[in-house]
Amino acid sequence: MLAIGCDHGGFKLKEDIVAHLKKNGVVFKDFGTFDENSVDYPDIASAVCESIIAGECVNGILVCGTGIGISIAANKHKGIRAAVCSDEFSTKFTRLHNDANVLCLGGRVVGPGIACELVDIFLNTEFEGGRHAVRVQKIHDIENK
Repeated sequence: MLAIGCDHGGFKLKEDIVAHLKKNGVVFKDFGTFDENSVDYPDIASAVCESIIAGECVNGILVCGTGIGISIAANKHKGIRAAVCSDEFSTKFTRLHNDANVLCLGGRVVGPGIACELVDIFLNTEFEGGRHAVRVQKIHDIENK
């Protein structure tokens, strides 16, 4: 299952992504927010990341105004590799080489068309492993210091 969440700055884009996920039969859990009232993005990032860490969800999508703040908050969680992406190449390679488990998007940076394309790339690209697995393990080692 996919986890998805946003703050008020990412609400409209999250709603576009949710419609896209439903249309494509992707099973997901929406952690909010559910309107444009101001919320603190670290709270949403924590809810999504904790669901991944607990094994309830496999990966996640987070959206704030730029994608940056929510990605910083997400990356504070052990085992989370969140990447802010706004282009196809970065999205593909963050899965192939970094085994990112959270895609972060900027609601004020990318439009719904490209965002949905990036979501599809993120969800359909598998980690290559090999030499990249060694590097991801080194990230885990840093987390455990």
